[in-house]
Amino acid sequence: MKRILLIATGGTIASTEDGNGLSPALTGEELAQSVPEISGLCELNVVQPMNIDSTNMRPSDWMRIRDVIVEGYADHDGFVILHGTDTMSYTAAALSYLIQDSPKPIVLTGSQKPMGNPFTDAKLNLYQSLLYALDEHSHDVSIVFGGVAIAGTRARKQRTMSFNAFISVNYPPIAYIRNDRIVRNGLHGTHQNENPVRFYDRIDPRVFVLKLTPGVNPGILDALAD
Repeated sequence: MKRILLIATGGTIASTEDGNGLSPALTGEELAQSVPEISGLCELNVVQPMNIDSTNMRPSDWMRIRDVIVEGYADHDGFVILHGTDTMSYTAAALSYLIQDSPKPIVLTGSQKPMGNPFTDAKLNLYQSLLYALDEHSHDVSIVFGGVAIAGTRARKQRTMSFNAFISVNYPPIAYIRNDRIVRNGLHGTHQNENPVRFYDRIDPRVFVLKLTPGVNPGILDALAD
C-alpha cells in the first residue's frame, strides 16, 4: 500500500466559526477523519507545520512546507497539502520551482466551504486529491480542485464562490477526476522527466511585482530602486 504524507496548513477547509468569522482551527488528523472514504486508499501520515489563513502565507512558510516534503520524501510515495484558496496558486508555483523534476506527486487542495459545512466541497476535494496522488502517472506539483488537476505553475484563482475556483492559464488542465477515474489530457502525456529530483533551499525576498496601468507614475520605479 502506498504511503501519502498529508500536510495541513490551515485555510478555509480547516476553519470553524469563532464568533468573529471563520478561522483555521481543525487539525490535519481531524480533517482526515472527516472523510472516512480515504481510510482504505493508502497509508496516510499527517503533519501540521502551521494552521493559518492563507492570506498570511509568506515565502518563509513556503520554505517550511518545502522542508517538510524534503524530510519525508524518501519515506512517502506522494504528498497532499491542505491549503487556503486565496494564495494556493502562489504556493503551488513556489513549490514547483523549489522542487523540480519530482517523480512523486505533490498535490495542493482546499475548499471554498469549511469541512464542517453541510454543503462543503472539502470532502470531495480531499478524496480526489488522494486519488490523483496515488495514480502511477502523477508527478510534480499540481493543484487538484473541483475535479480538475492543474499544473502548479499554471493555476490561478478565478472564482470566489464557485466550487470550480481555479483555472489553468494558457495551458490545458493536466487531468479531470470523474467517477473515481483520472482522465488525463492527451497533450500532457504520462512521461516523467528522467532527471533526478532537485531541491532548492533559497528564495530571494528582494522581488517586487509592479503591475503597469495607464497613468502610472514612472517615479515609482526610482522609489523602489532606492
